[in-house]
Amino acid sequence: MANHKSAIKRIAQSEKKRLRNRIVKTRVKNAVKKVTTAAKTGEDPAGQLIAAQSLIDKAAKKGVIHKRTAARKISRLASGINRMAE
Repeated sequence: MANHKSAIKRIAQSEKKRLRNRIVKTRVKNAVKKVTTAAKTGEDPAGQLIAAQSLIDKAAKKGVIHKRTAARKISRLASGINRMAE
């Protein structure tokens, strides 16, 4: 366990960030899942895609996921929906 005051503070900050990051990542995963299930069931995947894109961009902006990872996720979702539309 940490002995210094700064190390104790750093542990607390890290734990708080870890929990916040976990929440954001879970929201992103759920949004992606909503898009894929909407596309499979024939509902409106375009509306779900816009919401998912917003969440993914926010996660990248906060630094929870890398900006290229966010771009890749959005691109794959969009191309999947475009394939289904054809």
